[in-house]
Amino acid sequence: MRSYGNIGGKKIKKANVQVFGFFLIFSAILWVLVQLSKEYNRNVEIPLTYVNMPLDKSLHDSPKSLKFNLEAKGFLLIWKYQLFKPGLTIDLSNTSEVGSQLIYNIKDNRNTIENQLNIDFDNANFLKDSLVFDFQPRKEKRILVSPKTDLNYDVGFSAIENVHLEPDSVTVSGPQNIIDTLTSITTKSIKGDNLSKSISGTIAIDTSNLGMLNFYRNTVDYNQKIEKFTEGNVEISVEVINVPRGTNLTIFPKKVVVYYQVNLKNYEYVKGEQFKIICDFNEIQDGVGYMLAKVSKKPRYVNNVRLNERKIQFIIKR
Repeated sequence: MRSYGNIGGKKIKKANVQVFGFFLIFSAILWVLVQLSKEYNRNVEIPLTYVNMPLDKSLHDSPKSLKFNLEAKGFLLIWKYQLFKPGLTIDLSNTSEVGSQLIYNIKDNRNTIENQLNIDFDNANFLKDSLVFDFQPRKEKRILVSPKTDLNYDVGFSAIENVHLEPDSVTVSGPQNIIDTLTSITTKSIKGDNLSKSISGTIAIDTSNLGMLNFYRNTVDYNQKIEKFTEGNVEISVEVINVPRGTNLTIFPKKVVVYYQVNLKNYEYVKGEQFKIICDFNEIQDGVGYMLAKVSKKPRYVNNVRLNERKIQFIIKR
């Protein structure tokens, strides 16, 4: 016959071990929960970030963290301040200036700190009364802004003026050695294809490679008037200037055709006497038998002016 006594005893012992293990683990968990529910007093360190940096000042060695002693339940201390450590954002516009330092008073900003960290100020003991920032003044300068454009116009249309910026300059602050070398900056590229009407908008200033500088504004407004254009032409006599007294000079051709573009509303106002085409005798080069004609005067409302002939042949008669 088979004996089942030993087998039954082993099962009972195994069950007892499992029960004991369960109650041991349960007791440990219960003990941990009890401990975590108790109040503790611990030092807490919170990382800092900053906003509203002063544009006219350069800060040095800004504090990276803020330490305080906090009385709270163990669970909160572990969960919130060790596993998921919060950060505190410091608004530097809420500082006071004392000598060459900015002072951020902890008590004066109590509500802000309480709201961000979700703590009761009465249960926190900050190790410092204030945050102190050493600074040096930054040099300011008004810098001209030039438009960078990539504009193409529809057939028969053109701009009647250059791209206009508002404002056309911005205030910049930064280290003196950089500011003193900076005379102008450009916008990001203003782009447009097949334009047939006036444009306007807002464009960012190109601050690439200028990370050491602070810009009091980062965008400017732009506009450009675009209208329907037509082409016209007039025949104008060539005038030679700076001809020495007593020099008998003959040129050919004596007249050139001036081609130009003008918007339709001004077309009828363009007259030949509004143009002046000149050659400068002083610019004659040895061994060269011609002078280059250029437009020295034109109406302000025409553009894309060109000549049918720029080389003016000449003969000097002795």
